[in-house]
Amino acid sequence: MGETMMKNCVSEFIGTYLLVLTVGCNVLAGSGTWAAFSIASVLMVSIYSLGSVSGANFNPAVTLALFLAKTEGFDAKKVAIYMGVQVAAGLSAGMTYLALFGKAFQLEPQGNFHGPEAAAIEIAYTFMLCFVVLRAAVSSMNPADNEYFGLAIGFVIVAGGYAGGWISGGAFNPAVAIGLDFASAGQGVFWCLLYTLFEFVGAGLAAAAHMMVEDSSTTPKAAKTFISEFIGTFFLVFTVGLNVLGGSPAAALSIAASLMCMIYALGGVSGAHFNPAVTTALVLAGKEEAKNVPLYWSAQLAGGISAGLAYTAIVGKAVPLAPGAGHGWSAAGFAEIIYTFVLCFTVLNVATLSGEHLTNGGKAKQIYGLAIAFCIVVGGYAIGSVSGGSLNPAVSFGLDTSNALKGGSWSNCLAYSAFELAGAGLAAGAFMVVRDEEFDAASKKAIKKDDDVSYGTI
Repeated sequence: MGETMMKNCVSEFIGTYLLVLTVGCNVLAGSGTWAAFSIASVLMVSIYSLGSVSGANFNPAVTLALFLAKTEGFDAKKVAIYMGVQVAAGLSAGMTYLALFGKAFQLEPQGNFHGPEAAAIEIAYTFMLCFVVLRAAVSSMNPADNEYFGLAIGFVIVAGGYAGGWISGGAFNPAVAIGLDFASAGQGVFWCLLYTLFEFVGAGLAAAAHMMVEDSSTTPKAAKTFISEFIGTFFLVFTVGLNVLGGSPAAALSIAASLMCMIYALGGVSGAHFNPAVTTALVLAGKEEAKNVPLYWSAQLAGGISAGLAYTAIVGKAVPLAPGAGHGWSAAGFAEIIYTFVLCFTVLNVATLSGEHLTNGGKAKQIYGLAIAFCIVVGGYAIGSVSGGSLNPAVSFGLDTSNALKGGSWSNCLAYSAFELAGAGLAAGAFMVVRDEEFDAASKKAIKKDDDVSYGTI
């Protein structure tokens, strides 16, 4: 084994060991609310620490996705070595937390859920994890000075851990699944084999989707845009529904994480709107062509409705869209207008400006995804009890449609969408007032020629 491969193996062992150890310690210590955030954080810091050594896979599913996507340097030999080291690290970590706490816990579907529901969650969020790795860290469409990759990858665990952990346990990684299952071998070893299969399916689907939207793909531009907006909106609404139905203690944070990860993954493909209100604000502010509205809206609504049907099929329940208890339509309407304004106004100000740098009146090159996504943290916690905090017609249609199929009414999404589009209009108007320099002839020319737009125009 060469010196470089030895370094890579040590890197992969350390990162995977720390990840699985942190999973076990959080569960056995009863961390509860902050467990998924802790696990996401150890993955993120390990990626930033070791990404330049081994690529910071720390997950056999990620390694498989890199191989299937024909990533440079990932041949069958390297894949086999990486997977072996990752599994060994997972087993070592499992034995460590078993010794530390004197007990272990079994890997299996949670509560009253069974194999099919666990499979759906593990496939979906392993897909998301591998897709974000490929798009935010590997794709040639990322800027040369990309520093957001670790944040984007790590926060997939925030999205999926809170959204799906209550159904499958939230492994999303064969090294995690095997490490957990073997640590609890006295209770039986079985589920890690199925979980590994589910996760490998997710990895394969992620590689296929990545190659469809990659810059080098022969897929037509319009099709890439539709696929990008569909996938991003699907995961946003899917995460909304699962968090609400599972009674998540950190729903707004998880939903924001799903949005941030998808923005970083797909901003270079479609602009990563994932929201008809955002598309509308961009068009009204002259940052998107009006002719693209049907393409964007159709993809976003299709993604939102598909996600609503998906989470309802998994859980067997739906999320009603309506003003919160003790609040009427006027309060809900005000809440949706104001906090959709916050979201759209932030998009316009951090991601579409024609200047060179954020500090001197230009668009953000690294932080835009975090800034935009955390508008969901702002609105979700501020007015979630008033209106539900949809802030997105695709979310509203997804929730209302799935609820109607479970016997509820279908019409509230129309009122909510009107509120959200009004918020988008106000955001565009305010943007034109505070950024009037964007609308002189010279700025318009610069915007048109700018080929480094990471969010907004396509």
